Amino acid sequence: MLGGIFSFHTSWKDRQDTYRQKPLPLECTSLNFKGFQFAQAMLFAIEEINNSTDLLPGISLGYKIYNSCASIARSVSVALALANGNEILSALSDAPCNRLTQVQAIIGEASSSPCMAMATVIGPFHIPMISHFATCACLSDKTKYPSFFRTIPSDYYQSRTLAQLVKYFGWTWVGAIRTNDGYGNNGMAIFTETAQHLGICLEYSITFSKADPLDKIKKIIDIIKASTSKVIVTFLPPTDVIALVQQLSLHNLTGYQWVGTEAWISDSQTAAMDKHHILDGAIGLSIPKAHVSGMREFILDVTPLYSSSNEMFPEFWETLFNCKFKQSKSSAGNQRECTGNEVLTGVKNSFTDMSLMPIFYNVYKGLYAVAHALHNILSCNKTCNNKVQLDPFMILQHIKNITFKTKEGDGVYFNENGDPAAKYEIINWQPTEHGLVDFVTVGLYDASLPADKQLNLLHKSLIWAKNSQQVPLSVCSEKCPPGTRKVLQKGKPVCCYDCLKCAEGEISNITDSITCVRCHPEFWSNERRDACVKKEAEFLSYEEIMGALLTAASLFGTCITSVVAFIFFRFRKTPIVRANNSELSFLLLFSLTLCFLCSLTFIGRPSEWSCMLRHTAFGITFVLCISCVLGKTIVVLMAFRATLPGSNVMKWFGPAQQRLTVVGFTVIQVIICILWLEISPPFPFKNLKIFKDKIILECALGSAVGFWAVLGYIGLLAMLCFILAFLARKLPDNFNEAKFITFSMLIFCAVWITFIPAYVSSPGKFSVAVEIFAILASSFGLLICIFVPKCYIILLKPENNTKKNMMGKGVPK
Repeated sequence: MLGGIFSFHTSWKDRQDTYRQKPLPLECTSLNFKGFQFAQAMLFAIEEINNSTDLLPGISLGYKIYNSCASIARSVSVALALANGNEILSALSDAPCNRLTQVQAIIGEASSSPCMAMATVIGPFHIPMISHFATCACLSDKTKYPSFFRTIPSDYYQSRTLAQLVKYFGWTWVGAIRTNDGYGNNGMAIFTETAQHLGICLEYSITFSKADPLDKIKKIIDIIKASTSKVIVTFLPPTDVIALVQQLSLHNLTGYQWVGTEAWISDSQTAAMDKHHILDGAIGLSIPKAHVSGMREFILDVTPLYSSSNEMFPEFWETLFNCKFKQSKSSAGNQRECTGNEVLTGVKNSFTDMSLMPIFYNVYKGLYAVAHALHNILSCNKTCNNKVQLDPFMILQHIKNITFKTKEGDGVYFNENGDPAAKYEIINWQPTEHGLVDFVTVGLYDASLPADKQLNLLHKSLIWAKNSQQVPLSVCSEKCPPGTRKVLQKGKPVCCYDCLKCAEGEISNITDSITCVRCHPEFWSNERRDACVKKEAEFLSYEEIMGALLTAASLFGTCITSVVAFIFFRFRKTPIVRANNSELSFLLLFSLTLCFLCSLTFIGRPSEWSCMLRHTAFGITFVLCISCVLGKTIVVLMAFRATLPGSNVMKWFGPAQQRLTVVGFTVIQVIICILWLEISPPFPFKNLKIFKDKIILECALGSAVGFWAVLGYIGLLAMLCFILAFLARKLPDNFNEAKFITFSMLIFCAVWITFIPAYVSSPGKFSVAVEIFAILASSFGLLICIFVPKCYIILLKPENNTKKNMMGKGVPK
């Protein structure tokens, strides 16, 4: 014997109990054809099993079906009636209380809340209970509901799949409406948790019931009106969806994209009641379509329902055929009289609608699960062992382990939580030309597949809200493009943010980036801040104007020096050339040529050899130059000192000593440079600190002590030369070279004293340009001050180029 509990009605009449007498039986109202369809599916399965020679041969299944009236209290009452046998026993009865239960298993109920109540009550008795439509994930808790099974997937999978579906279409800002019961609260809780992990935010999450007072319904309408989200996710039964849609139509709230559960997404009655097409374009999950041969015809054969013991039959028949029986209390008006011989041909209503065939199939699978468990317990082969004492606990254990295939080839089994494998079809409501709605399958979900292949949307054109073919947009904030990062708005969910442009030197190359990534030091962000581009390498090159001008000045100085050297060589036998050690003069001209040319090593991309060459060549050539000038200064002083009576000073500072002085001073600088190059030589360096968007290619000093030692030594010789020349400036001579040396050293010292702050404060290539300018300026100063006056006399005043005039004995013309 099997029990069935279905809702043949959806509501009941309110009554006021006085608690002074036994309450009257519940008076049910609002006939529900779905309950009758479920009962017919159960009867079909029982009849098929009883007629089978392979399953439970020689065993007949009976049934007792009760009407729960969609009431939780009534559901518990009838569940206990099925368990107890519904006998009326007096307190003094001698009947034993440990008799076997009246039924071996219970099929039903369709809703989660009644199932939770019934499973709690009958669970301790180990009576198996198999639901065909209760989806609340809470029912998977075997500690609370140890004897509960179901042939429909748990909302745990449905809620997570709905969240993935919402994410798939880019909706990150949605509203949620649920029933305030186990089904709605648990389903929405799992959806909310999954949505948060996927970056989806709920603008609101509210409860709704068709029985809510008007003031609460008004608040719900106001919340939806004030919302900015365009997608509404629902965990509602069909009756509540219909009531909600009616309220929205009264306030002209249309254009929302609805996301539904299997409870209503494929329910034709809900579609028929949506007169204003508010739900058009809805998308959601449905139990996969099913076909069971012979079931449709059996359900539509209402003869099994005709029974003198079936008190609901007259009401069912009158509602189905819109007629009334004689002396009927349930009918009124001018309806035609029922004969009992009416046929369903041409009749179209919710009873003839087979859109819930997958759920009927679930009832069918539940019955077969019990039958297979009994088949195994009774050790059936060609016959069954009728002597086995059936025990609900034994049946419960066998149901947990059964695995079989239906005649349609679908596998049936229960996991450790009493749930079947989760499979869904993704349904889209697409309106037709005749004002009806097609439930179009646009995708599939199969939890048994790998995670990345579970959700599979077919390449079909979807219809959205307002009959649009474009996916609606429902976001709190637009996506942040590459080059920006998200900054959360204060006091709002994480989906509400502002897009802030990345700072200089930082980029984001993905949409909705939460951070900007700093570029590698050698790279810089582009204008859009979405890519790092290599920084421009800056150095003093020959191609740019400044480099070209300095190169030209260096070559010009070299040419002038060469011309002066040619003039001196051409007139090397004249008194003015011979007057001050012509050998030192030619050596000075040679060192000046090197000074002009060494400035070229500062121009161009720095390399290891150029970095080492530029500073050492500069230091050695300038010391050579200053040493020559110092030698000439000493010669001037000694020459005039030798004219004094009894002086033989020139004997101690002849040409050999002059050469030795120059070599000695120069060797000291060479030693300093060698030590510098050995200990810590200059090297090419990429300076990334001066400019944010440029790389300055320069020569690092290596050892700053070595650099300043080279400069300091040059400065020391220059100061010594300046002092000696200054002391000799008033010696008698028509051509006192000491005066010109003084001027040249004055220019030299002034240039290099101003060079230091200019060099330190100049950025990048300009510091190199300052150093080149100092080299050229001091070189030109020496060339002009020392040699131009002599060239002037040689070329323009040859009459003054005599020994007499050089000795101050002639009058210059």
